[in-house]
Amino acid sequence: MTAEHIKQKLNQALQPDTLEIIDNSAAHAGHAGTQSGGGHYHVTIVAEIFNGKSQVQRHQLIYKALGDLMKNEIHALGIHALTPSEKTKGTQ
Repeated sequence: MTAEHIKQKLNQALQPDTLEIIDNSAAHAGHAGTQSGGGHYHVTIVAEIFNGKSQVQRHQLIYKALGDLMKNEIHALGIHALTPSEKTKGTQ
């Protein structure tokens, strides 16, 4: 359910061209952070809103979009945030 919440919040706030969410929570079963219910996720997101922004600023936009999910539902979040032109360069 949390992966779907992540998807909804990021789509609404950032309107990405591409959004991939991987739930790695099962691989971390028993880890201290998962005992309180927080999951482990990795997000790959490509969005125009990242143009002209540093990696730190991109991550801040993502954290802001996820809001309260970062407090309980998400224990760990890996982020790969790209602009559309960066994605194109990486696929050539």
